[in-house]
Amino acid sequence: MNRTKIALITTALICLALLLVALYLQLVEKMLPCPLCVMQRYAFIGIGLSCLIALILPRAVRRIGFALGFGSALFGIGTAAYHLWVLAYPEVKCGIDPLETGLNKIILAEVLPVLLRADGLCDTPYPPIFGLSMAAWAMVWFLIFALVLGVLLFSKKKARELFGKGY
Repeated sequence: MNRTKIALITTALICLALLLVALYLQLVEKMLPCPLCVMQRYAFIGIGLSCLIALILPRAVRRIGFALGFGSALFGIGTAAYHLWVLAYPEVKCGIDPLETGLNKIILAEVLPVLLRADGLCDTPYPPIFGLSMAAWAMVWFLIFALVLGVLLFSKKKARELFGKGY
């Protein structure tokens, strides 16, 4: 198995692990997801599925999967950045807004409410995990995924150097 495929599988598995950690924090630690948290979950799902799509696509069109994953990572970066801003300025409350109502009416939120239903407030100050807020950890992972998928998408030569032959 070449390194590109290993990178895609690893990225997809990390996305799954991050979603499982989010579920643990929600169900066990009672950290309710806010609308921005749910949007970040959608981004992680998008990245993971895009990596799996890239794995099954023929090599000639594999960049489609890279592009979808890269776009999802950029969406996640934007959402996490806004979430960090809301946490830094708690007087700007996200609260119950049309975003929450709209997110909770998406068919996926109705099918998988435990994962994709927004019930919390964006400015709730949950304790940090290893010194970082949940939004900060999400930002770190979105940046890593954007870097990996961006290299695969935009630079064939660099991708070969980083991820080996067989790209």
